[in-house]
Amino acid sequence: MSGSYSTIHELRTSLASGALRPSELAKAALARSNQNAGHNTYLWQDAAWTLAEAARAEGMPRSTGGPFDDGQPPLWGIPVAVKDCFDLAATPTTCGTRFYRDLNGIATRDSWLVEQLRAAGAVIVGKTHLHALAYGITGENPEFGDCMQPHDAGALTGGSSSGAVASVQEGSAVAAIGTDTGGSVRAPAALGGLAGYRSTLGRGDWRGGTHLAESFDTMGWLFRDLRDAPLLAAPFAPAQIAPPQRFSRFTFVADSFLRDCEPEIVEAFHSMIRELEELGLAGQSIDIAWWADSIEIFAPLQASEAARLHAGNYERSDFLPQEPSITDRIKWGASFRPDEIAAFSRRHADFRARMDDLLAAHELVLMPSTPVARLAAGADHSQTRSRLLRYTSPFSLAGVPAIAIPCAHGGMQLAAAREADESLLQLGAQLGAHRKAEGVREC
Repeated sequence: MSGSYSTIHELRTSLASGALRPSELAKAALARSNQNAGHNTYLWQDAAWTLAEAARAEGMPRSTGGPFDDGQPPLWGIPVAVKDCFDLAATPTTCGTRFYRDLNGIATRDSWLVEQLRAAGAVIVGKTHLHALAYGITGENPEFGDCMQPHDAGALTGGSSSGAVASVQEGSAVAAIGTDTGGSVRAPAALGGLAGYRSTLGRGDWRGGTHLAESFDTMGWLFRDLRDAPLLAAPFAPAQIAPPQRFSRFTFVADSFLRDCEPEIVEAFHSMIRELEELGLAGQSIDIAWWADSIEIFAPLQASEAARLHAGNYERSDFLPQEPSITDRIKWGASFRPDEIAAFSRRHADFRARMDDLLAAHELVLMPSTPVARLAAGADHSQTRSRLLRYTSPFSLAGVPAIAIPCAHGGMQLAAAREADESLLQLGAQLGAHRKAEGVREC
């Protein structure tokens, strides 16, 4: 059965009509995960538990009263994977490490996010691989194995939401929960040919979730079809913040910013500009030279917050014995004096204010998600993090929502003002419908 590769909207129609049952869809999803065990997509899975979840969904009341009130909750019967930094009752939460798997033990309660997913009708198919502590952008993990692209055995998925992208690629999940601190949804989406959604900073409740850097951590999704985007805001904001508004204009970075991009990504970027203009949006290029400081501000604040979170643990010899680069970053974060952190925080506030002004004037900002479309497994990626953060950290500093848009080569990211999530996701769906009508292949 090809159901796992259908859009969420198509599956909702089949489920609502009775042509497909949640248990049938769950079995198809589980079959696909079993075919790709060597890619390290999941850190926890239990087929019997997932089938019981599907049976629970089949017994749910079928009326929501919400914005998608067609008689079923928004994700009713949909197989969803969850990044293994959110608690799922009766399972361990590893945060991508054996250290926290053993320290945390077995969760006694679902995280807030898992509660929201289950209330929305989702059938959870497992907890996915991540870069250790969610503190990396390649998807490499020496303790649990690197996460590989299901359809390209020589390529890494990217991270830190590595298993999330792999689960959707292989069809063992229709959509997957990720997190995005410095690009951990947007980068793997671009590298994996998928759509993604990074929510506004502060949306959702992190009870039962493990932070990396609270000032930047956001919840997000990896999914296949842009037309499904509006369905995915609800679990993070059960009470919609504001009704969607239509955008009329956007701005995009000048080609000078793209100096280290692969030529095919620059070409895809120009095509994306034309697509938005075809939707009726007026575009304008801008000089964003002031973004040059984004990594210089972001990296020390992120490391400092990670050091506070893992204080008392990162000093231990058994913390991350095979990941010295992550431990070194945490120790670097712990080395800053309070006055130095205060200075970085002031620069952060100034950067965020300037981005607010930019979005107030132009509504949307477009740029590539990554300068490359593939990360080769086994290659030297010591400089990859800083190279990719140059593209992702500006929106992380700003705390704004973004959608990741798959392209013929790589992917683009489109950001809007804080709390404009619903409007941005509606635009994503509009773009997806336009591509479908034009016969444009997304991924």
